[in-house]
Amino acid sequence: MMDGPFVPFRQFVLKVHSRCDLACDHCYVYEHADQSWRGRPKVISDRTVVRAVARIAEHVDRHALDRVHVVLHGGEPLLAGPVRLGRVAAELREQLGGRCDLDLRVHTNGVLLDDRVLDVFAEHDVKVGVSLDGDRVANDRHRRYADGRSSYDRVIAAVELLRRRPELYAGLLCTIDVANDPTAVYRALAALEPPRVDFLLPHATWDAPPARPTPTAYADWLIEIFDVWLAEGARVPVRLFESVIRTSRGDSSLTESLGLEPSDLVVIETDGGYEQADSLKTAFDGAPATGLDVFGHDLDEVARHTGILARRQGLGGLCDTCRACPVVDSCGGGLYAHRYRTGSAFANPSVYSADLLKLITHIRGRTTMPTHAVPYGTIDALAGGYGDDRDVSCLAESQRTLRRGLLAGVRAHGAEAGWDLLTRLDSEHRDAVDAVLDHPYVRAWAIESLRDAAHAGHLANIAAAAAVRAGAKARVVVRAVDGMVCLPTLGALEVGPVAGAETGALSQALLLVEDGRFALEGRPDAPWHPVRRLVAGDFSVTLEDTDPYRDCHGHRAAGRLSEDDVAAWQRLFAEAWTLIESDHPAYAPGLRAGLSTLTPLTPPEGGGDASSTARHAFGAVAAALPKDPVTLALLLIHEFQHVKLGAVLDIVDLYDESDTRRYYAPWRPDPRPLEGLLQGTYAHVAVADFWRRRRHSAPEPGEVQFARWRELTAQAIETLDGSGSMTSLGARFVAGMRRSVGPWLKESVSEDAAVAAAALSHRHHTAWVKQQS
Repeated sequence: MMDGPFVPFRQFVLKVHSRCDLACDHCYVYEHADQSWRGRPKVISDRTVVRAVARIAEHVDRHALDRVHVVLHGGEPLLAGPVRLGRVAAELREQLGGRCDLDLRVHTNGVLLDDRVLDVFAEHDVKVGVSLDGDRVANDRHRRYADGRSSYDRVIAAVELLRRRPELYAGLLCTIDVANDPTAVYRALAALEPPRVDFLLPHATWDAPPARPTPTAYADWLIEIFDVWLAEGARVPVRLFESVIRTSRGDSSLTESLGLEPSDLVVIETDGGYEQADSLKTAFDGAPATGLDVFGHDLDEVARHTGILARRQGLGGLCDTCRACPVVDSCGGGLYAHRYRTGSAFANPSVYSADLLKLITHIRGRTTMPTHAVPYGTIDALAGGYGDDRDVSCLAESQRTLRRGLLAGVRAHGAEAGWDLLTRLDSEHRDAVDAVLDHPYVRAWAIESLRDAAHAGHLANIAAAAAVRAGAKARVVVRAVDGMVCLPTLGALEVGPVAGAETGALSQALLLVEDGRFALEGRPDAPWHPVRRLVAGDFSVTLEDTDPYRDCHGHRAAGRLSEDDVAAWQRLFAEAWTLIESDHPAYAPGLRAGLSTLTPLTPPEGGGDASSTARHAFGAVAAALPKDPVTLALLLIHEFQHVKLGAVLDIVDLYDESDTRRYYAPWRPDPRPLEGLLQGTYAHVAVADFWRRRRHSAPEPGEVQFARWRELTAQAIETLDGSGSMTSLGARFVAGMRRSVGPWLKESVSEDAAVAAAALSHRHHTAWVKQQS
């Protein structure tokens, strides 16, 4: 035994079968140095399962673990059969379910996967990962039966079953062979829409190095995939790439093969023996053994084993070469097994060290800002018109990164005031900075500043607001616009207009900030106009009438509201939100996650409703006070569609921007560019859905509105599809809208409503044609 940090185990690999039905020639279990599988039981016994699970439960209780991960593994675990696998999963759920959150998975080569097995996994919530090395050529290079037959068709059939049961689909694992075409491999895997892809370097040591046609062949192979992955919006999560990006920012790795975090994984073999990570089987015979087992030893004893502790030394456990490496914080020395060399054991760099250095350096160079993915599942959920809190939070996170990038760009245009304070606060009080940067009109200001540097001084106001939120001490020269010093997310101080100045006039004042309090130097009694909030149950939004950059919605923003006006907004908002939650609940989670601000507009001359969103103000909806809560509910749902789609378009391309044609949009008097048609169509999916539900409680005007907008939205969807200008992802998005709207066309409406809807549509189209001529 040796001294070292005690780290409880949180990841458990439970071997349920020690044989395999394939004969993959790159398998570390059967083809590498350690051959201990020969002396182990083929299948784990019920007695061993019960004892192993009891040991895990004991460990969970002792260390108050809130979550553990268990992977059923082999050999090939499905050889244990669905009945035994069901008993294993049931034991784990029964013993651990009340103690902690259990993430239960199985990793399989897939050839035995069928609906009977998947039914067992569904019963016990077992996620399934499948090994697949790419397209047929790549997979057949190694993953064959003992008689040489291909396993490819059986594996693809298994993955297709999982695609039909996405709640069970965990992802794909691909072992790299540089003889395969990297782009072809990636596209073959991505086409199967996995929730995640793992690329694994083939297990090798300095004694048995990998096939290497060039000095950095593995880096070059992965870099080609990374560049394609990044260019296509990182839609398929790739654990290796995400781990490099995360560790480069100081976050934790997602894989034991990278990063400096101590290992928290242990293997339990079919005979109940505890072993270290399976990858050690490639080093030497007996390398993963501990000499301990579930019958005689608890997991704390295993955690203190010399071999386990050796993998928990972090930077101090690496050789001098690794400690001096510029990417060691991401690389972490590479996988422990890959460092082995006879005579010096594991005190060496990884046999892949040159590859890791090149790969990590390349990824860091391409991702100085965070890279955001829109997974296929999120695209599909949003395309259908909805999207839950996780989907919208994905968009919100990308917007936060975009705003940070724009801030850096504004600084480069001369906005030095407040920059040092903001960066200091960002390192010490990041939450406070994020709370201000999440304000929708920070991006609107940044875009305006990049157009006209005269606006750049507002950065000091942003920094000041963050200082107030952080409780920090600061002296900040802030900018006043039209006599108001805005502190975004907080409110505005009134300093009075400059005599004789025009609208939009700028002036400066010194703001003193300490312990969450603030005042203007020399003007301690300056009137304060705080931001008000609208509240509906446990949901609230900012009622924004102080930010000078809110006037970006194409309609004139209202001035400071009276208390009576605020009360009217509050009544309407509370009633509208109740209506959304009761009658349109599919929209509520997304609105909760993304709608932060409601900006009052000046009512249109001549009356009527007005509402809008701004492309550069994610999270904000602007509106004139409508006449009733039904109208407010509709415009919130309708306008937030634009908010969501705008954020999607910030990350991925849905259409060919070189298409300059104009298209008929049945909700507008003027022809629209392709993006405008896409935006309008997406918004009207929600409009049609709103009236589809509303017509039951309000047939007038619900039935006519539903009949009209379902038909026109369906027509617009086909116009988009027929444009020939949608990208592959855009075509997927359009198909998602069609899947929602298509069934609505079959729902019955009264003949009178159908006739009235057709007349309205005809009148609009006739007027449009006349205008074009």
